[in-house]
Amino acid sequence: MDSIFHEKQEGSLCAQHCLNNLLQGEYFTPVDLSSIAHQLDEEERMRMAEGGMASEEYRTFLQVISNALSVWGLELILFNSREYQSLMINPINEKAFICNYKEHWFTIRKLGQQWFNLNSLLTGPELISDTYLALFLAQLQQEGIVQLTFIILYLVVAKHK
Repeated sequence: MDSIFHEKQEGSLCAQHCLNNLLQGEYFTPVDLSSIAHQLDEEERMRMAEGGMASEEYRTFLQVISNALSVWGLELILFNSREYQSLMINPINEKAFICNYKEHWFTIRKLGQQWFNLNSLLTGPELISDTYLALFLAQLQQEGIVQLTFIILYLVVAKHK
């Protein structure tokens, strides 16, 4: 496991760690993500000005993460969306999931033939068996609903061009 990149939690930068752990390298900094958020704010401000409405300064981490991944030709698909369901995808056959559990972003990623939990709060990558992957994803979904906490599971896929 020494060759697996695992960025550990530093401050409140879990979105950055999530992206870097997904991409397996130090590709994004807080400045990069802040710049993406600023660009999204500017785009929204222009759209709102054209419509004569005031714009809020708020950007969700999800929009920032999605835009950051688009640079790499990747997109997010909501795990429980109709799009995901219509693809009839078996999670085991995918490459990665981005999760948000209790306002903390983390990555579950397949490296080689094995799955790893690359949560930046862990001391290192945690091996996940194929069987446990499905249970783990189901548990995250169930706990999110039962505990009324914000939880989103996203499948990361290459854009089809």
